[in-house]
Amino acid sequence: MSGKVGTTQVGGRVGVVGTGHRARMYTRAVADRPDSTIVALCDLNSERIKVHQGLLKELGQPEAKTYHADDFQKMIDECKLDVLVVTTVDATHDLYIVPALKAGIRVLTEKPMTTSVEKCQRILKTVDETNGSLQVLFNYRYNPVHWKVEEVIASGKIGNVKSVHFEWLLDTVHGADYFRRWHRYKDKSGGLMVHKSSHHFDLVNFWINAKPKTVFGMGSLAFYGSENGKKSGWAKDYYRARDSKEAENDPFAIHLEDQADLKTLYADAEHVDNYHRDMNVFADDITIEDDMAVLVKYNTGATMTYHLTAYSPWEGYRVMFNGDKGRLELEVVESAYRVPQSKGGKSEGVVHGENALPQEGHKKITLQELWKQPVDVPFEEGKGGHGGGDEAMLDQIFGPRPGAQPSSTAVARLSANQIDGALAMAVGLAANESFRTGDKVEIKDLLGVEL
Repeated sequence: MSGKVGTTQVGGRVGVVGTGHRARMYTRAVADRPDSTIVALCDLNSERIKVHQGLLKELGQPEAKTYHADDFQKMIDECKLDVLVVTTVDATHDLYIVPALKAGIRVLTEKPMTTSVEKCQRILKTVDETNGSLQVLFNYRYNPVHWKVEEVIASGKIGNVKSVHFEWLLDTVHGADYFRRWHRYKDKSGGLMVHKSSHHFDLVNFWINAKPKTVFGMGSLAFYGSENGKKSGWAKDYYRARDSKEAENDPFAIHLEDQADLKTLYADAEHVDNYHRDMNVFADDITIEDDMAVLVKYNTGATMTYHLTAYSPWEGYRVMFNGDKGRLELEVVESAYRVPQSKGGKSEGVVHGENALPQEGHKKITLQELWKQPVDVPFEEGKGGHGGGDEAMLDQIFGPRPGAQPSSTAVARLSANQIDGALAMAVGLAANESFRTGDKVEIKDLLGVEL
């Protein structure tokens, strides 16, 4: 497999396809840096594009040219892009990555890289044929606590890693959010195993410098969905929260009108494409799982037990590495608890990503070598979204903002290419297949190629 790794900072003419909530981070990042300019915005929804145009104006930048998603090729032909940022619905990433690579454009795509074996193969083939540059935006790699874990393991202090235990908890605000929006449909997101857990699988690949080979998993829709909501007593009878009396005091509802960004991006834009961002999490059309257990075997011989729960009272994760010379433990409490929000109430933290979560807890790395007492490992404290990972990743891609200190994590080794993207999503795809069949899955057989 060829292709260029996105290790050098980029500049020039930038296009963004997919102008939802997450895309605003990239619009701001480019506008804040003098060597790059947003010249094109593309989306199915013209109202969401207008929000980004307003953001550019607010930041003192010129308006970008705008294109409907159906006119994406026209955008490529007309705009002479140097860089394309892809932040669309996961299942559509390949529709933009492939033609951009063929046009010689450097592509930055949100994770997951894509959502199916066929689309993954298409992307890998295109990178190989064009020798193009594709970077998958795994921002969690850039969180200082995460690269410190990689440093400790690489130092050999716990020896050769033999096993990993990884538990990730999503709370009933952030976790529930995947069940309010398009992510609740597996054909659009690949389910949480692909959309969310690709973060985690990539981290393990990165931390232990290994490639996943074999996957077995069990998953279920255990908490959300109509039947489960009736059993637990949490279910309320409404389709979506907007204009629903039933939803006003539902702790699982989101009220778009209470947060300015969500109102303009979604509530005020839904007449264009009929996309509802505030659906009932206890509906009967959900096709993804919320409770998943996975076993993974790596090419180094190491194994991982992984569990994702999407309905926890607190949010965060614990990872333990067992080596032949000791043990390393990471504990991160991203939010110690949540306070339910009713309509008209304070809406802080209803969407995860751009800022630290409310009631942020602690982070701790513990090293215990054989025959020694455990010690706390010092690390840099990141600030902002995803534990400081967002800004560090943006520094690595676009360079630091004028007058700002460059992040110490903005180094080339953290960049993830198409192979990293494929290996991370392949674990999720294999887990989904194992959920379906009850059998273990070989990633080489699933992808039809050994990466």
